[in-house]
Amino acid sequence: MVGNLPAESTSFIGRSNELTTLDGLLEQHRLVTVTGPGGVGKSRLALRAARRIAQRHPDGVWWVELSPLRDRTLLAATVADAFDLTDRTMRTACEALCAWLADKKPLLVLDTCEHLISACGHLIGELLQTSPGLTVLATSRQPLGRPQEKVFPLEPLPVADEALALFMERAAEAVPHLSFEDPARAAAAADVCRRLDGIPLALELAGARLKSWSVEQLATRLGSRFEVLTDTRVATVARHQTLRTAIGWSHELCEPLERLLWARLSVFAGDFDLAAAQDIGAGGPLPACAVEQVLAGLVDKSVVRTRLDASGRFAHRMLDTIREYGLRWLDELGEAPGAADRHARRFRRIAHEASAAWLGPAQLAWYTRLEADHADLRTALEHLLATDPEAALDMAGRLWFVWFCCGRQREGRGYLQRALDGCPGPGVHRAAAVWALGMCALLQGDFVMAHRLGEECFGTAADPEERLRSAHLYGAGFLMPGEPERALAIVDPVLAETTGFTPGRALCALARTYALNTLGRHAEASAEALVLRDECAAHGEHWMRAYADYMLAAGALALDRPAEAAAHARAMLAGKRLLHDSFGIAMGLDMLACAVASQGDGEDGALLLGVGRECWRAVGKEQMGAPGLTAVRRQGERRARAALGDQAYDSAFGRGVATGLDDGLALALRGGFPKGGPSPSA
Repeated sequence: MVGNLPAESTSFIGRSNELTTLDGLLEQHRLVTVTGPGGVGKSRLALRAARRIAQRHPDGVWWVELSPLRDRTLLAATVADAFDLTDRTMRTACEALCAWLADKKPLLVLDTCEHLISACGHLIGELLQTSPGLTVLATSRQPLGRPQEKVFPLEPLPVADEALALFMERAAEAVPHLSFEDPARAAAAADVCRRLDGIPLALELAGARLKSWSVEQLATRLGSRFEVLTDTRVATVARHQTLRTAIGWSHELCEPLERLLWARLSVFAGDFDLAAAQDIGAGGPLPACAVEQVLAGLVDKSVVRTRLDASGRFAHRMLDTIREYGLRWLDELGEAPGAADRHARRFRRIAHEASAAWLGPAQLAWYTRLEADHADLRTALEHLLATDPEAALDMAGRLWFVWFCCGRQREGRGYLQRALDGCPGPGVHRAAAVWALGMCALLQGDFVMAHRLGEECFGTAADPEERLRSAHLYGAGFLMPGEPERALAIVDPVLAETTGFTPGRALCALARTYALNTLGRHAEASAEALVLRDECAAHGEHWMRAYADYMLAAGALALDRPAEAAAHARAMLAGKRLLHDSFGIAMGLDMLACAVASQGDGEDGALLLGVGRECWRAVGKEQMGAPGLTAVRRQGERRARAALGDQAYDSAFGRGVATGLDDGLALALRGGFPKGGPSPSA
């Protein structure tokens, strides 16, 4: 199935009528919003419904979790991330999304919209107007207020059957082999479901208590305490109040240290591991050595949920309503500012550690970790921008590789500009932030700004590494638009002054090989690219090494060694796929297409160009307007057309477009496509 639907963490109980109704609504309407109180099961229903109808959407089903997002200006960028759309142009994220989706037929699921109602409504309106094949399924505690919106209010589970079935299953998970054949126990279970209004989250929290109590004890204690815990400060809508009361009841039943840790951990926007919990949660009456045991208690009570993440670590998370309660309690304790400060310090420290280790064997691990932590990096940056501008400037600059290497130029440019605006005078962190901003502008094709910032950095560089980095940016500002001689005049003297393997020196060496190839000095370029590639390999680095492979491919192609060029291009693509570098993948596909077409295989060349066209669309601007990159693609097209003829070329190119990037890239790395007939993904 095409898309990114998350796995269902627990079994799905009931809701057959609701699923059938929602299925029909999504067939008839382009925007359907499932509404209801927190904890009623909106997200679970949307996930199950989306999976059921996936076959109706040939361009996939895409899930966007909005609960960690607090900055409405990043909504479109967050949705673009779900589509793996790393548009690097000067367009807004909304404009890029509209262009990308214009000819596609996906289902987009926006989960938890209630805190971004206005922004979600505006974005959805733009997308539906410009993308006729798009369907949107949203979940929210209130409607989005769009004219074309079909609202589907979700009621709690019927108490007598589905709610009881859910409670019994969760009870059996807490206490294996628990039987409800005894009439008194069954009656007590039904009483629990009635008191909790059939709200799934409330039932799950209650079920977790059965590790300590019997069902009869649970019903008795729930009955005696439920009204006492009613929080009159929140909305008086009955079912909202029921859930808030159920959470309050669960909170009261926690041990004091569990309540304290619950409150402190609520500052996390996304997943967290044990080390993070200890870092943020320890202090005062809760020592770091006790956090693991207290956290285990919260997991047992279903306050915190646990899973294995992509890196194999145990990742913990709170559901939105649980986190909201914790934040209220944290504020009442007077600890909110301190917890936010500790959270920001932690992720600023992580930015420092990752920046220092990026050009080494831990690069892939850091990439995976920072992708998982991205919501918390945003949260930390937002806090520092409001409370400590110098620290925000430092953190934003340290994350240069996230913005530049990992496809987040637009977001990075926004944070860097805000941080620089907050610290207008000279300072120890300014140079790194200005350089990082210039790197973002460079990959957005804003060569004028990249040149200006590179010149500023180059003129104020205070140490050898700063001088190398600024020389690369300043030189690339000439190189990318087509002035390689001027680029060499900048980077060559600086390279001659330094030795070793650092980010700045590697970037300058890469710029030099690009310039040499552009000037036709291919043997010299290949020799230097080989040195750079071997240095990267020795240090376990992937991102820069892949670009060195690209330069080797360019040199081999120019020296009429197309088979060698194809091997280097495939090596580049393998490296870029590890880091999901869409810009590098697009470059590599063009180079591989040119190389295989130069060997006489026009069909594979055309197919690869078709796959590459879709990748360039995700980047936002074909070949980024760089003459050297444009020349490679045009050469590949000429040779493929010459080998096939125009009609066969157009057919193969269309098959490449239809194959899709993931399947096309996998086939490219395996060495070729099926010849003739339908696309490989058909």
